[in-house]
Amino acid sequence: MISIALMSVDHRTHRLDSARSLLETLLYPLQIVVDMPLRASRWTVEQISTRSMLLEENEFLREQNLRSSARLSKLAELEAENRRLRELLASPVEFAEKVLVAELITVGMDPFISRLVINKGSADGVVVGQSLIDSQGVMGQVMGTGLFSSTALLITDPGHALPVQVQRNGLQAVAVGGGALDLLLLSHIPKSADVKKGDRLVTSGLGGRFPSGYPVGVVESVVRDPGQTFADIRVRPSALLGRNREVLLVWREPIAQEERGTKGLSPVGERRGGR
Repeated sequence: MISIALMSVDHRTHRLDSARSLLETLLYPLQIVVDMPLRASRWTVEQISTRSMLLEENEFLREQNLRSSARLSKLAELEAENRRLRELLASPVEFAEKVLVAELITVGMDPFISRLVINKGSADGVVVGQSLIDSQGVMGQVMGTGLFSSTALLITDPGHALPVQVQRNGLQAVAVGGGALDLLLLSHIPKSADVKKGDRLVTSGLGGRFPSGYPVGVVESVVRDPGQTFADIRVRPSALLGRNREVLLVWREPIAQEERGTKGLSPVGERRGGR
């Protein structure tokens, strides 16, 4: 009865609002204390689950970063390889139809013998004496072939001799390996010969091993000692010896500019020259 009377009075006169506000103020700390265990349990669960999620996410991101780094390094290597292959195919020598890109397998460790092994052999059509070049010039020639690999001798080997000519005046000479990857020597050149520093050497085509016109090197120094019969001429090879991973094997001589022009102007003449 008292409760009903109080509710009726409060509903009609609102005289108990102040008392209700006072009671709510007094009961608020108790509500906080009663709700604290529930809040604490929720906070603990959230912290544990959040930390677990963060750890899982961190582990996932670490794995993704590792995969991305591996892919990025592989991409960088592929880009470098693509750049090297483009340089090879953009060689200053113009080739006929057939060339073959080969990769280096091993390089000889003997400082007095400059040899290397490539991953192409007789199964790919490689033959002894075949020219080996890179994007800048002549590297050497094939000395032996296996079924799937071949051995090549670099032009800087002391036992290698290469017929060359001075591009400026056509002077014939023989370039002999100097034993170092950056040294060729011109042998038996008279002191009166017209050779000077900066002259470019190309293959002369004599001997039948190397087609003519391939870049060989640049004259670095010319010493004419009055007490010597021949001049001491040192040449820096054009090829990037020791810095290649891919090389080119060439089957045929470079196409001469005038031959290409003749073929382009006279299809009949081409048919007359061969079937």
